[in-house]
Amino acid sequence: MSRLNQPYWDGNNVCMKKTLHIDDQLLKEARVASRASTDTETVRLGLEALVRHAAYERLRALRGREPGARDVPRRRAGTVKRKVA
Repeated sequence: MSRLNQPYWDGNNVCMKKTLHIDDQLLKEARVASRASTDTETVRLGLEALVRHAAYERLRALRGREPGARDVPRRRAGTVKRKVA
């Protein structure tokens, strides 16, 4: 394995450098849309969103497969209800 393909440690994460060919305009639009500060963060956020979407689609495909299942109340992510004094 060449030195360029060897993983390295970044905190608790093992990272590997990759060479990607990404359209400059697409990356710029994605960076603005995601409010990311770096190109690396933009790609990471995009990949995380893709993985979340795929998981959602797998769960959605299971909908109605469990006869005794009840609907689960949904909450918005990142919001906390606070009591006003």
